[in-house]
Amino acid sequence: MSDDRKLVLYYRPTCPFCIRVLDFIERNGIHVDMRDISDDPEALDTLVRVGGKRQVPCLFIDGKPLYESGDIIDWLHTNR
Repeated sequence: MSDDRKLVLYYRPTCPFCIRVLDFIERNGIHVDMRDISDDPEALDTLVRVGGKRQVPCLFIDGKPLYESGDIIDWLHTNR
């Protein structure tokens, strides 16, 4: 994974799609900053303000949101 990219994953620990992404990240040893929107009101505010919706999982890649667990996993797999 390119070290110059800023990756931040917005998630909820009870979301099955988030768990799918988190499992992939863990299995592949990928470093991603994590923001739990269920426990961090500021993270939720940022997700909605910047991403435009409350949907998780959402991977911010250099500040741009990517939604859908399959798309996130595909991007991580291709760019790691």
